[in-house]
Amino acid sequence: MIALSDILKRIEVHHIEGNVDVAITGLCIDSRKVAEGNVFIAIKGVLTDGHQYIDKAISLGAKAIVCEQIPQNLVAGVVYVSVANASIAVGEMASLYFCDPSAKLKVVGVTGTNGKTTVATLLYQLFTALGYRCALLSTVQNHIGNKVIAATHTTPDAISIQSLLNDALTVGCTHVFMEVSSHAIHQQRIAGIQFAGGIFTNITHDHLDYHKTFEEYIRVKKKFFDDLPKSAFALSNADDRRGNIMLQNCEASRNTYSLKSPANFKGKVLENNLSGLVMNVDGSEVHMRMIGTFNAYNLLAVYGASLLLGESKMDVLSILSGLIGAPGRFETQMSLNEHILGIVDYAHTPDALLNVLATINQLRTGGQQLITVVGCGGDRDTTKRPEMAEAAVEHSDRTILTSDNPRTENPESILDQMEAGLSTIQKRKMLRISDRKEAIKTACMLANTGDIILLAGKGHETYQEISGVRHHFDDREVLNQTFQLLNK
Repeated sequence: MIALSDILKRIEVHHIEGNVDVAITGLCIDSRKVAEGNVFIAIKGVLTDGHQYIDKAISLGAKAIVCEQIPQNLVAGVVYVSVANASIAVGEMASLYFCDPSAKLKVVGVTGTNGKTTVATLLYQLFTALGYRCALLSTVQNHIGNKVIAATHTTPDAISIQSLLNDALTVGCTHVFMEVSSHAIHQQRIAGIQFAGGIFTNITHDHLDYHKTFEEYIRVKKKFFDDLPKSAFALSNADDRRGNIMLQNCEASRNTYSLKSPANFKGKVLENNLSGLVMNVDGSEVHMRMIGTFNAYNLLAVYGASLLLGESKMDVLSILSGLIGAPGRFETQMSLNEHILGIVDYAHTPDALLNVLATINQLRTGGQQLITVVGCGGDRDTTKRPEMAEAAVEHSDRTILTSDNPRTENPESILDQMEAGLSTIQKRKMLRISDRKEAIKTACMLANTGDIILLAGKGHETYQEISGVRHHFDDREVLNQTFQLLNK
């Protein structure tokens, strides 16, 4: 058991009511999950204010309350602690509650609009192949050594992160690679983590439903690098317009990677086709199984980070050459009889979609038709919807606009907003089928021998959220089932 006073050492405490030397059994930010003897931390969130649930938490057995405003009516036997920022306090308290696991691990965070999952996953695969026991915290799934844990968020809440880091340490992990989303940075979910390094992939139009302006989105991403300690490394994409901004005022060692500009880690694409990449990396020629220029950047980021973590160049390149990346990221299937190539990719921003389409168009032959199936999520940034449609139609031979995760929105209304980005001429190349399964089947029926079908937006996801309810749905399963019917 640990005392409340032991986990308040890093917190800016304003006022205390009661005895903080009381023993506690755990930390909780969800009043519904409070257990006997827990500390309930009342966070002012985006949708709800935890202060409203203090009484409920106490009724379920909370022994201490950490909040920004102590209630007027105090309950006997309960300790109340007011702090400057409860969101920051959660991470710092959780870190101390679990005995500061990140200080005993090499934790590397990956942030950026696109490529986070691929870079984090490749690092996990690479360091595992190098003989280390590693953990991965990602959008797709969490790995603690050999154990796989389902992921519910790109970056979990602060208590869950510290618990996962503690689990990683317990099973003997030495390295942890994690995605760091802009939401997590802004909401202080990574407070209390001592990072050994941070990687910036790129930044493009996304999450403006949350951050409101692109400038605020950039500022939040930059905060991750501003907060890195001197002992850490910062690795940034020099070819991104905001790459150098991330390194400004950063106390960590500053490093860059690039395919076009002078950088600490330099790469060049020599060949790029459907069998993979041939790259020159710091003077060494290497064949990579992964496809596309965007993956050349991901591979270069992983290479640079690995060397900054002390690994040898040749060991890293040898293993990287055989890796295939994360599920649902440019994942391919081929129909046996018609030789139609299906590509499933998580691209859900205009820039990510343009990157994938550009890669396919670079690699396909003149006679191949490209059919793109794409939608936009509901209850999310609406400004990108016409841009997504325009990108798909402009760079594909045929486009089918369909549902992604409509959530609580009307799917047809989302399609209306996507279609608004198209000219009269562009609309001639477009169909709209709100049922995603039917849209995928239609794409397969339209395809001829040797054609390419891109299913964009959902990637690794195994569900579709409609009217607030999640239903099982996997683009890869639907594509495979349709291909099997075509093969008969």
